[in-house]
Amino acid sequence: MSVQIETVHTDSFAMDYFHFGQGEQVLVILPGLSVQSVMGAADAIAAAYQSLEDSFTIYVFDRRRNIPPYYPVREMARDTAEAFRILGLQNVCVFGASQGGMIALVMAIEHPELIRKMALGSTSAHIQEPQFRILERWAELARKKDRVGLYLEFGKEIYPPEVYEQYRETLISAAQTATDADLERFIVFVEGTRDFNVVDELDKISCPVMAVGVYEDRVLDSDATMEIAEKLEDHTELKLYLYVGYGHAAFDTAPDYRERLLRFFTS
Repeated sequence: MSVQIETVHTDSFAMDYFHFGQGEQVLVILPGLSVQSVMGAADAIAAAYQSLEDSFTIYVFDRRRNIPPYYPVREMARDTAEAFRILGLQNVCVFGASQGGMIALVMAIEHPELIRKMALGSTSAHIQEPQFRILERWAELARKKDRVGLYLEFGKEIYPPEVYEQYRETLISAAQTATDADLERFIVFVEGTRDFNVVDELDKISCPVMAVGVYEDRVLDSDATMEIAEKLEDHTELKLYLYVGYGHAAFDTAPDYRERLLRFFTS
């Protein structure tokens, strides 16, 4: 049976999401930056996280519909927190990947009652100029409507070389389905990370955290994961793990990643 896409409505926006699994605990996944909405990959995501279904009911959130021309990560987080409230989600486990991890960090800082445990995958508390240059290069390809160039550049940066070559034709095919509206939203999401910095607010996080990075992360750099760990280790329960050889998107490519999440969230 296909996973059904649902929509949560607030006073000011609507946000799509889906859920699957039958576990008593709730796990929310906040996905990273993508050219097209992850709602189109709902069945694939549910299949990938099947090993967690007995322990958790799993929610996956999109960004809001009808995004404003400028939509910083803090606003993404505040909108997601409002969606949590409307759905009655609080004191839940949260896994934020890449930009989703930035959203999770803001939520843990500003809305600690919503998050019981937080896992962060390949993310950063501080987007610096070298990191943003990669994101801006993607945005420039989107502005030129170079769909194939964007997908290939995106894949080359987030995957290790052998995985990139394996999926190269799939990326080219997927690029053909990206609409102008997809490209415009993607540009706004990229611009929303510019100057993102919550480093000086990390001491407000009180929930247990697992920070997972990758030594060869060409997008956000493993130092970004280390910075988060160093800022958190003195005041909250922290687990740190760094992969070798899996690229920025280790959350998709490392075979033991979901087992690692399961152990953390159920311990």
